Amino acid sequence: MAETARLRQGPVVPRVESALRAMLAERRWRPGERLPNEVALAAELGVGRSSVREAVRLLAHDGLLEVRHGSGTYAARTPAPDAEGGIRRLLRRARLREVYEVRRALEVEAARLAAGRVRPEDIGRLRDDLTRRQERAGGDPAAFVDADLAFHRTVVELSGNAVLLGLFTSVLPVLREALVEMVRYEAALPDVSDAHAGLLDALARGDADAAIAATVSHLGAVMELIEKEVAAP
Repeated sequence: MAETARLRQGPVVPRVESALRAMLAERRWRPGERLPNEVALAAELGVGRSSVREAVRLLAHDGLLEVRHGSGTYAARTPAPDAEGGIRRLLRRARLREVYEVRRALEVEAARLAAGRVRPEDIGRLRDDLTRRQERAGGDPAAFVDADLAFHRTVVELSGNAVLLGLFTSVLPVLREALVEMVRYEAALPDVSDAHAGLLDALARGDADAAIAATVSHLGAVMELIEKEVAAP
């Protein structure tokens, strides 16, 4: 099938999701009808079973599929032609942009304050956090995001501003969810390891301007990618 060839380009799971969504829209399986099992779908689409499983999970979350444990996966409803998938992806991207706008506002100020308040013993803690982040890069998306956010939360904590820390902590669940999704599915994520190392170095030197610049650099690189995706048709 033509869609199978397209599955080989770009992140696999979103393309499996798109292929299954198209099949549902074409009423290949009517509501209440059971889909082939993971093995059969993976073979047809030329992907691994884990990719099919994750795509099914996403479609079940949207109410298009129903997973009945011990029985199989069933079509729940037919998606609206063409528009539904694109609208959902656009909402995801727009939501992520809003989260990053809030994140930038909080972390830039946190970096500025932390540069003037950090103690020598705090640098060792930050270095350990950064090492854990780097060790998890390229591995499990959730583990990497947790390590990344632990590093940034430490920076916010070292700002010495309890209100700022409270605000950052309140947005962490939304931020984590969005970041895990982005790391899992986005193939073109920029490498911001150098900016993280630059932030640590700036804090160790007590250089507020450099700490701000490093924070803007690593968040700005990701925001630029997000902006392009939101603007894309």
